[in-house]
Amino acid sequence: MRNFIAAAMLGIVCAVGGWFASDAGQANAARPPLEGTMGKFQPADQPRPVPDLGFIGPSGAQASLSDFKGKIVLLNLWATWCAPCVKEMPSLDALQARLGGEDFQVVALSLDRGGRNVVQPFFERLGIRNLEMYLDPPSAAMGTLKPRGLPTTLVIDRDGFELGRLEGEADWNSEEAVRMLRHFIDDGVRPTRMMKTSG
Repeated sequence: MRNFIAAAMLGIVCAVGGWFASDAGQANAARPPLEGTMGKFQPADQPRPVPDLGFIGPSGAQASLSDFKGKIVLLNLWATWCAPCVKEMPSLDALQARLGGEDFQVVALSLDRGGRNVVQPFFERLGIRNLEMYLDPPSAAMGTLKPRGLPTTLVIDRDGFELGRLEGEADWNSEEAVRMLRHFIDDGVRPTRMMKTSG
């Protein structure tokens, strides 16, 4: 009888262990490929809702992140006075041309106090043609999203949850960046959450 109980307990432990291992495997499968400069991308341990940040849209009217619900959003916080931001801007423009559409949008949010008067000539000088102009002159995004510096880029899922962020400059039109983003666009995945073990 004692051996039977021990065998039964071992079976339960193995089953539970296998369940957790399976769940962990799913979580690993849900992780995006992080190669090249995307190695700096920090996936969120648990996807967290991003506050519905407000800003000025391309037409000059008020806009917000909720306007992009249903799309994967690459939210890039930048400014014209930030040298690494300036360096990566052409790659963001090329990425929008490459992937932008019903499923994906680059939102390059300028934190310049001068707003359109500063950003529009900057776009013209760099030949930025595919990015829309999104403006946050009071830099509200800094307090809301709490980046440690600029540029900081967030990947936000179709329901408005942050999947992760990359701090610093990156080549967003690289094959590594496109592979990472297609992982989110095509699979529509969030990192798998571990189920609660208690009621």
